[in-house]
Amino acid sequence: MTQAVFEQLYGNQSDKQLERIAEKIFGGERISPEEGILLFEQASLPWLGALANHVREQKHGDTTYFNRNFHIEPTNVCVFSCNFCSYSRLYAHKEEGWELTAEQMLDIVKKYDGQPVTEVHIVGGVHPKLTLHFFADLLKKIKAHRPDLHVKGFTPVELDYMFRKAKMSRREGMEFLKEAGLQSLPGGGAEIFAPEIREQICADKVDAEGWLEIHRIAHELGMHSNATMLYGHIEGFHHRIDHMERLRQLQDQTGGFNTFIPLKFRNKDNAMSHVPESTIVEDMRMYAIARLYMDNFPHLKAYWPMLGRNNAQLTLSFGVNDIDGTIDDSTKIYSMAGSEEQSPTMTTTELVQLIRQARRKPVERDTLYNVIQDYSEAAV
Repeated sequence: MTQAVFEQLYGNQSDKQLERIAEKIFGGERISPEEGILLFEQASLPWLGALANHVREQKHGDTTYFNRNFHIEPTNVCVFSCNFCSYSRLYAHKEEGWELTAEQMLDIVKKYDGQPVTEVHIVGGVHPKLTLHFFADLLKKIKAHRPDLHVKGFTPVELDYMFRKAKMSRREGMEFLKEAGLQSLPGGGAEIFAPEIREQICADKVDAEGWLEIHRIAHELGMHSNATMLYGHIEGFHHRIDHMERLRQLQDQTGGFNTFIPLKFRNKDNAMSHVPESTIVEDMRMYAIARLYMDNFPHLKAYWPMLGRNNAQLTLSFGVNDIDGTIDDSTKIYSMAGSEEQSPTMTTTELVQLIRQARRKPVERDTLYNVIQDYSEAAV
């Protein structure tokens, strides 16, 4: 879409500020935090969607990525009590949760022997007895059993606790886990970086500076990572832009982030159940603005177990070029919070069809976005 076509279909000539933002985006210029806030406050959804789709197609054309992955959630027992969390159980009530042994987790990996999965995603609660050395041993066993399987694991919330308990610096801890077989970091635990919001929703876990430092160290060690933002609760638009700005600045410095993943707050069975969830219109606005603002992030992902598959499909028109993977019903984090996906699993065939229905090109990737197979014409 050319700028002339955009102005004919979606132009807002009465708002010179929005017109200037559109000109900057078509010109490949970076928008400012003030302009990001203005998009949240004043821009219409069709206008945002058209701009975000333009950026998406400039970067990726119609290509939409997915991967074949599964999750291991070692435990939902946690020393922290985040008000938005429906998943964890405090250690004092650990009998209400679960705790997997290393053997049980290795059995999960073995279940996929002979299957073309490329990634295992390991993330869960912060259990005081599941230590840095415990997980290092687990990583070594996974890599010994299946060397080709990419291990993506542990949020900075888990890592910071492990490192402190092991009396290691963050760099020492990251080097230790990399040596054991950890290859990349997921994006979780970021929530909202603003301290005044963090104090209300997740006061006792690693702060924004700690989260960013652990990702910085990972990047300096040659590891890639993802980044998330939990939106749609008590934060304001300026908090969202502040969060994305901090990520954008770190990406300018390291280039180590692959993907940005906005995560919708779900309000079932948690201490914030009184907070209404965002509407689907607000969700699409969030994705579109994220694509416009996060100009140095290659990929924007919609995590379908959190949004539901139909809404995730809709995001493909609002800047998104990745919808995660097959999952195989191996995560409970969002199903326990009231997501539409109570048994989150999609086959490769279902993922390909979902992408094709949106008139996009399905491409299977590995964790680092190397192409495994183009399904635009292939039978599944």
